[in-house]
Amino acid sequence: MADVNMKEEESIAAELAHPSSPPLLLSHLKNVAALVEKGVVSKEMRLMVRAMRHVMSIRRKLKGPTVVSFLKSTLPSGSDALSRLLPYVSKEEEIGMDIDTPSSALHVSSHKQSILPELEIFTYLLVLIFLLDKKSYDKAKACSSGAIKRLQQLNRRTLDVLAARIYFYYSYSYELTNSLAEIRGTLLLLHRTATLHHDELGQETLLNLLLRNYLHYNLYDQAEKLRSKTQRAESHSHQQLCRYLYYLGRIRTIQLEYTDAKDSLMQAARKAPLSASGFRIQCNKWAAIVRLLLGEIPERTTFMQPGMRKALRPYFELTNAVRIGDLELFRQVAEKFSSTFYTDKTHNLIVRLRHNVIRTGLRNISISYSRISLTDVAAKLHLVSATPVDDAESIVTKAIRDGGIDAIVDHANGWMQSKETGDIYSTQEPQLAFHSRIAFCLNTHNEAVKALRFPPNAHKKELESAEKRRERQQQEQELAKHIAEEDDDEF
Repeated sequence: MADVNMKEEESIAAELAHPSSPPLLLSHLKNVAALVEKGVVSKEMRLMVRAMRHVMSIRRKLKGPTVVSFLKSTLPSGSDALSRLLPYVSKEEEIGMDIDTPSSALHVSSHKQSILPELEIFTYLLVLIFLLDKKSYDKAKACSSGAIKRLQQLNRRTLDVLAARIYFYYSYSYELTNSLAEIRGTLLLLHRTATLHHDELGQETLLNLLLRNYLHYNLYDQAEKLRSKTQRAESHSHQQLCRYLYYLGRIRTIQLEYTDAKDSLMQAARKAPLSASGFRIQCNKWAAIVRLLLGEIPERTTFMQPGMRKALRPYFELTNAVRIGDLELFRQVAEKFSSTFYTDKTHNLIVRLRHNVIRTGLRNISISYSRISLTDVAAKLHLVSATPVDDAESIVTKAIRDGGIDAIVDHANGWMQSKETGDIYSTQEPQLAFHSRIAFCLNTHNEAVKALRFPPNAHKKELESAEKRRERQQQEQELAKHIAEEDDDEF
């Protein structure tokens, strides 16, 4: 029986593997529906995932008449689902028209009285994807709301994969119509239901959608409260894990936890697939800002990745201004790309960078000059205020207190005097650095020893059995007796 099932799956997969070698799109959709039905019968979620992958591969080729034909051949005539979905994909005058459909399919639909809930939800999903691709956002919004209402009436674990996709497009359609706030309560209700039903994929998807909903309106405190009070199991979706890390990185950035934010954003960028260029660009934008706030300078190759050079250009120029420490150049870049920064919601973070620019410029000045007047410091930093000298003095004093520069301020003469850089090898810093490296190596060795694994009862192989021990003792006794007899013969 298993061999028969495997052969059927292989035949369906073979038919779906070449969408360009023409069977028609309608036959492809029917094969995908057969794959969904097969997944329900065998309760194999991998078949559901494979079916969705095939739909994504042909979604751009879908036409209205093809979708109408598929709906009429799949859904029972006169059913509520068919009456709801047909108006979305066909004009009023086309609803009553005869679409080119094989006679066998019409014959089946006329006698079909019931349909699997999974196939019904699949038709909702197909229509929803079709409407979004055609940019009919209002219709997609209405269709997704109907799909959610239908899902709330069902409780089947074989629906989890399809339901997760419905949730995503439900939120996406409302986001495209600027009405995300309307569905926040519904998403919270769906997340609670998914938790009670132990739908882990649904929980992951809905948690990310809620975080995106909160961050869209800059509600970072609510997003963190939801994230901290939600129990996350082991991730079942690589894509959802990447999204979660990205949202977590944004939350940590606003909370001034730059180290954790950097780790989350860099991990999300590394784990994201190469095809998700838009997502990777957003991760790199936020990661670049966070690294600048940490005092690091991102590598030039970060901004020169294929397909990202144009999108990351504003952040490349911003990084260059921070690296040089030129406050005037930083101000020009911030004004030039202000619309981009507002769109990316990184404008507030760039305001924080002003202090880093001043600190970098001040460090360069202290290295270049052994003594410089505060008036010249204000001029080189391009400080624009009513009292630039007083501002320069307070900035220099704060930098000395924070350990950013090694200098003293002569208030009487009005200058900053840098201390001479001594020989670092005359201090204990090389010894401490060498000690930290040795400690790291020793800890790595100790962890490796602790992680060693031995096969069970391996030590018993070296121990002799009872029979061998008796044989050895008997041989020793005979040898001793033989030696004693030889000694008696000598006497």
